[in-house]
Amino acid sequence: MTTVRDVTYQLLREFGLTIVFGNVGSTEETFLKNFPSDFRYVLALQEASVIGIADGYAQATRRPALVNVHTGAGLGNAMGNLLTAFQNKTPLIVTAGQQTREMLLMEPWLTNLDPTMLPRPWVKWAYEPVRAQDVPAAFMRAIATALQPPSGPVFLSLPLDDWEKPCEGPAVVRSVSTRIAPDRDRLAEFAESLSRAASPVLIYGAAIARETVGRKPLPSPKHSARRCGPHPPRSAPRSRKTTRSTAGDCRSPPGH
Repeated sequence: MTTVRDVTYQLLREFGLTIVFGNVGSTEETFLKNFPSDFRYVLALQEASVIGIADGYAQATRRPALVNVHTGAGLGNAMGNLLTAFQNKTPLIVTAGQQTREMLLMEPWLTNLDPTMLPRPWVKWAYEPVRAQDVPAAFMRAIATALQPPSGPVFLSLPLDDWEKPCEGPAVVRSVSTRIAPDRDRLAEFAESLSRAASPVLIYGAAIARETVGRKPLPSPKHSARRCGPHPPRSAPRSRKTTRSTAGDCRSPPGH
């Protein structure tokens, strides 16, 4: 019998999500049962550290990271660094265990009473599957949502009894676009305004650094100045390039 766990782990393999950053508890044990040999679990002692490690890993590798925290209490511990990951536009798939479905009505110990509300507003999407068989599809949507610009964390609440349920597979794997482009008319208006400016200032945000990894480097300040119009006289103010001080990832010098 193919289980929800089997189908989900295969989906994670398709996206290279074979490293799990987490702090395990009883509500996550069923997800980690018979942990595949080609997966790696990175244990941290507290959920804030889990998010911080995963955030750094995702930024360094330019890939999404999979996080597993312990039900509502663990998610609460993670919230401070989840805010940081959201501001960094880091694609994290954050998961937390939930009590078994047949007991949720009684609200026993370790129940996350409002699982999709707790991580907001610091996730792009939060969801608890209505039935066990929806878990793989929920992961697929979570991965796509985390990756699509502007990228950022997402959250899945996963009842602990879902993993052993039968599931028809394999999961539907979708391609995900990570590129966006500005409207051509608005871009032309911006270029016209820039060309008329006497002393333009170009402010580069962290998104520029993220989008140019592996591509052409950012234009130099002198190059940017030349593109702003004819060469000004020596006495005229020059164009300036700078970055905002709160940028989570900036590879350009902060000022020129």
